[in-house]
Amino acid sequence: MSVSTAVLSNVVRNSLFKLHNRSLAPTLLNANHSSQSSVDPESVKHLEKMASVWWNELGSMKPLHSMNSLRVPFIRDGLFSAGAANHNRKNTAKPLDGLRIVDVGCGGGLLSEPLARLGATVTGIDASLELIDVAKQHAESDLSLRGRLQYIHTLAETLAIEDEEKYDAVVSSEVIEHVQNKTYFIEQCVKLLKPKGSIFLTTVSRTTQSWLAGIIGAEDVLKIVPQGTHQWELFISPPELQAMLEQYGCITKLVHGMFYNPLTNEWRWSCSSSLSYAIHAVKTS
Repeated sequence: MSVSTAVLSNVVRNSLFKLHNRSLAPTLLNANHSSQSSVDPESVKHLEKMASVWWNELGSMKPLHSMNSLRVPFIRDGLFSAGAANHNRKNTAKPLDGLRIVDVGCGGGLLSEPLARLGATVTGIDASLELIDVAKQHAESDLSLRGRLQYIHTLAETLAIEDEEKYDAVVSSEVIEHVQNKTYFIEQCVKLLKPKGSIFLTTVSRTTQSWLAGIIGAEDVLKIVPQGTHQWELFISPPELQAMLEQYGCITKLVHGMFYNPLTNEWRWSCSSSLSYAIHAVKTS
């Protein structure tokens, strides 16, 4: 056995040991019946550790920076296909002008800013005050965002009370895989949508491939993201997520597999959703 093979085997054994010791707790079933909160405090604390490098395109957040090459057009085009965006503005600099979007779990604002630059009025919310401060400070450097972008330290369930059915779109990218109570989270996100509004999510599927690539490869071997960022048992498959969305009155329009190349730091669409995927659904009424 070569040295590299031995090291990889050891990493896999250690990861299996850690996964076993967690006893798959909480399981997906138990997670969906936990206390009524859309936020996992431990995940928030872990993500706050990366606050200082959030906008460093060469740091641990670089996969999220480069993901904008897929997720921003995905949201823009989805809003046109759903009939929310004005087709007369499709080829303009601000094709999403007049639309209200809420970015749930916005973090430091990596997705909120480009959506605002496309003309939408964007509200970014996050459970972390530290990350909201990072987002606000970065946005201050771009005068074109004034009046189009605001950040609020709040939860989806709190905003849903204040702003129920006020948004043309809800965006939540790379968030639900950190959420314990996924059903409740989806319910609150849908409450924010106007009838016929769109919800866009990107996340990681719960498969053997995602465990090997997303945790063993990305966290334990390549160190692309800090260890402990993801928990495989909290990943969710497309059919599971579609069922949750349907439970709260949303019909899935599109599911697109996504693939990340860590060597080139590039994302591309894939016919397979066994790793990462994007989903667009529309609220029926």
